[in-house]
Amino acid sequence: MSRRTLDCAVIPALAALAAMYGVSPAQAEEIPKAPGHRLVSHYDGSPAAAAPLPGQAPPQHPYLAPNGRSGMHADAAGSATYPWSGPLGRAPEVTSAKTALLGGECATATFDAGGRLVTVCGTFTGFLVKLLDPATLATLAEYALPQRSSTVEAITSLDFSKIFKDTSGGAYFYLDDQDRAVLADSRQHVLRLAHRQRPDGGWEFTVDDDWDLTAHVPHDCVTWTNLRPTGTCDPVTSVMPDWDGRIWWVTRQGRVGTVDPRTGSIRSVRLEGEEIQNSFSVAEDGVSIVSDHALYSFRAAADGTPQVQWRQTYDRGSAAKPGSVNQGSGTTPDLFGDGYVAITDNADDRMNVLVFRRGTDVPADRRLVCIVPVFGHGASTTDNSLISWGNSLVVENNYGYENPTSLLLGRSVVGGAARIDVRPDGSGCDTVWQSPVRSPSTVPKLSTGNGLLYFYEKEPHAWGIDAWYLTAVDFRTGERRWRRLTGTGPLYDNNWAPITLGPDGTAYVGVFNGILAVRDTR
Repeated sequence: MSRRTLDCAVIPALAALAAMYGVSPAQAEEIPKAPGHRLVSHYDGSPAAAAPLPGQAPPQHPYLAPNGRSGMHADAAGSATYPWSGPLGRAPEVTSAKTALLGGECATATFDAGGRLVTVCGTFTGFLVKLLDPATLATLAEYALPQRSSTVEAITSLDFSKIFKDTSGGAYFYLDDQDRAVLADSRQHVLRLAHRQRPDGGWEFTVDDDWDLTAHVPHDCVTWTNLRPTGTCDPVTSVMPDWDGRIWWVTRQGRVGTVDPRTGSIRSVRLEGEEIQNSFSVAEDGVSIVSDHALYSFRAAADGTPQVQWRQTYDRGSAAKPGSVNQGSGTTPDLFGDGYVAITDNADDRMNVLVFRRGTDVPADRRLVCIVPVFGHGASTTDNSLISWGNSLVVENNYGYENPTSLLLGRSVVGGAARIDVRPDGSGCDTVWQSPVRSPSTVPKLSTGNGLLYFYEKEPHAWGIDAWYLTAVDFRTGERRWRRLTGTGPLYDNNWAPITLGPDGTAYVGVFNGILAVRDTR
């Protein structure tokens, strides 16, 4: 997602690029491509045959849209898997839609019962909740969210790193079981937005509910009318429902809270001295949250107050690495297998994949299942969720990606992806394969309907061409099967946005200037 360091050279550089390519809000919807588009390969590999994966999908959450349609990580367990097939590489075509002059990235994408996309797109003037036509990517309706404090701070201080380190304001949201988008805006309000078709055939968003958290969250934030606040501002990072329908929320400065939608009652606690930058996952047995110090399991007390069931520290290293937001785990917890939860740590030499047993009755010396080092010495980190299916985990390496300028002029990251399996008897874990795929910053996804993993790849180029590809990798073997060029230049950098697989088999990617779609044509 849009949450990494951006130095003050980025905006003028991208502005010049936009002028060069003729970008204008009134012009065509396609995101413009940088020079060199015709000098790179457009398609490599060969189409894959669908090979569905055996296994059981994560439980369907009673208060979320169906699995695969509800949020950034596809389901309540954070599996990043989809039950349907993504593109197989059969003459895939690419379409795109820009949503702003600069910025406009549409990150989290969800799908309503009619297959329409509900997404939040980040522009420099504020976030927009959008309803998109899945075939044309045309905007059917939009709802403007309040401008984030980080944007005002970035503009007034010319320090644009403030924008790219901010995961608040609606970047994480979910679609509930009634097709309503639930998010926390920059005013520290939790909103529940419905969309409907008007009698004239057009579409619109309406606010069904609005819960004010400011009595529980410091909110003296920078705005255009409050440029020098004297208090504290603690942005809300993410929201998710538990199995009883309470809406849980977390903040950057370690607050964990709930909203009871039936009564409006709000309760919260504080993890002193800890930060929460990522989203979280939910199962019947509790809410799993990772801070920059520890992994937690929470349940709500009778009055809704969050209560810690257990806490597990991990190696947070000595500093944040290039390719991570803060000094801690960059992953949303994955709930998988027979009662397991997985994250990565931030160990100095090599990042590790950690698997724990999540039961409340597990003895402290039995909670850790395995700790598996991944990628090269001194060059490993991730700030994206793992993929989990059965007893398997897939992790990618984001080391070296800071912002869109990191990869200009043909540069890339060291890259790498790996699959790790928990042994059937739970005695440990083993590395099944490693791949050299270079996926700088995307949240990768798995289609269990066809057995393919999807990455958003960029390789080094000696001529300085910045070429971006949707790449399909075999889940079973780690072999790259095919890749399709999506575009060239920084406007096609996904900048932490995920890949999302639509119910019709289309792969969507939020990119710096909007959103693109890749679909088979035969």
